[in-house]
Amino acid sequence: MSILTTPHIDVHRGGDRMKTRVAWLDSKHSFSFGEHYDPDNTHHGLLLVNNEDIVAPGQGFDTHPHRDMEIVTWVLSGALVHQDSLGHSGVIYPGLAQRMSAGSGILHSEKNDARGPAPDRGDTAEPVHFVQMWVVPDEPGLEPGYQQWEIDDELAGGGLVTVASGLPRYRDRTAIAINSSHSALHVARMPAASGAPPVHLPEAPYLHLFVAAGEIEMEGVGALYAGDAVRLARSGGQRIAVNSPAEILVWEMHARLGAQ
Repeated sequence: MSILTTPHIDVHRGGDRMKTRVAWLDSKHSFSFGEHYDPDNTHHGLLLVNNEDIVAPGQGFDTHPHRDMEIVTWVLSGALVHQDSLGHSGVIYPGLAQRMSAGSGILHSEKNDARGPAPDRGDTAEPVHFVQMWVVPDEPGLEPGYQQWEIDDELAGGGLVTVASGLPRYRDRTAIAINSSHSALHVARMPAASGAPPVHLPEAPYLHLFVAAGEIEMEGVGALYAGDAVRLARSGGQRIAVNSPAEILVWEMHARLGAQ
């Protein structure tokens, strides 16, 4: 398949996503994942996974392996504990950028940090709600790694913040680095305040916009709601405005799987 030379925009509604539901997990998959396979929906650009997960208190993913993937986790509410076979550990919460480079191979676990009702606080532990995204690295067999960085203050401005990038143009402004020199993830936490400036999408051969929370209006598309996604090729620059407080995740990609 050749790289598209004309603009192309596909809207994917949140309710159409494939789903995995068990007692402790509610997971929605934007692309083929696990037992859910659709040969016409395996990736966009270099993005292979965009999973929206809700994990019950005290539960989570036990130790499991990964390799040759750049994995970025973005928490919307609650807290997620990461531990891996290289000794990295951290609690991921809203406003904290985090990535794990699986490289030549790594084992890790991800658990809801909430342990259940806390008598001293008198409250009830909450589920953790997060989006996990996987992009292809530049080459296989790289050294595994882990990085996290607090960016809550930057998000308060309401504009696009570069959360994770391997693109040279964002080297001096990204919160964390990834081993994918054709990819960058931007996040905007957009208030619904009157007069708030709109966000404009970057221009790139491939873009993936995911509405993580709230409701937005996208130029040329219309209303988008939490869980909706838009896949763009040879496009960008569209104006994004809010109808309610919203959070969007935007992957900017300058290559696609199998062709760089």
